[in-house]
Amino acid sequence: MLDLNRFKKEKEFYLRVKVFPGSDRNEIRGLRNDNIDGNDVETLLVSIKSLADKNKANEELVKFLSSLFLPDKIIIKIISGSTSRVKLLKISKN
Repeated sequence: MLDLNRFKKEKEFYLRVKVFPGSDRNEIRGLRNDNIDGNDVETLLVSIKSLADKNKANEELVKFLSSLFLPDKIIIKIISGSTSRVKLLKISKN
């Protein structure tokens, strides 16, 4: 499972996420190791209730992930993949 403590130590980090929109509830499904160009990359699997329509799933993803980092104030930006299920997020402490 995702160890949020390791991320809370960093001022800024990147997170690869695969989103499953239209799910029954918002939840972390797990963590998967992918091999991209010979490098091991962790991908966070996240279920989101909202459908992928008019940016609703992206907005709910950001809100859900932000809630996991409470009480820390963070900024989450979608760097790439705004119209894809696989996204690269930049997470910064505010």
